[in-house]
Amino acid sequence: MASITFDRTDLRLLAEIQQHGRATNAELAARVNLSPSACLRRVQRLEAEGVIAGYGARLEPRAIGLGLQAFVRVQLSKHGQAAINHFVEAVQLWDEVVACHALTGDMDYLLHVYVRDLDHFSAFLLDKLLDAAGVADVNSSFVLRTVKEFRALPLSQLGRV
Repeated sequence: MASITFDRTDLRLLAEIQQHGRATNAELAARVNLSPSACLRRVQRLEAEGVIAGYGARLEPRAIGLGLQAFVRVQLSKHGQAAINHFVEAVQLWDEVVACHALTGDMDYLLHVYVRDLDHFSAFLLDKLLDAAGVADVNSSFVLRTVKEFRALPLSQLGRV
């Protein structure tokens, strides 16, 4: 991605959009002290440049029946491209996995998993993850309580907001 220059107004726009994604253009413009047309042009530029990757609603997991959250570390038995591709393709099919990160260190992947309950997790682990060819080791940790969850990205490295 080419280097993009952000001015103070861009940073304020990005902060507002991360916090208030459903704000109308008029509301957004008022919050950052721009005219609605200038605000819309800036937002469209940020979208076109790939800075704004998309929009979506954040759902409360418990309200939709997902009462258990886990982080699962996975080690593959083989590290060839075919084995990695097979695992990555399998992960794409598992609804329970909301994020998957390739890692450095003794484990290869970190999965963020949401399930209904322990029985659902057990079925996911036994019927999907451990059944996937190439998985050598799995290590799970269950979330007891979320201390901080702020899905907006920090902007301070880009300048003063």
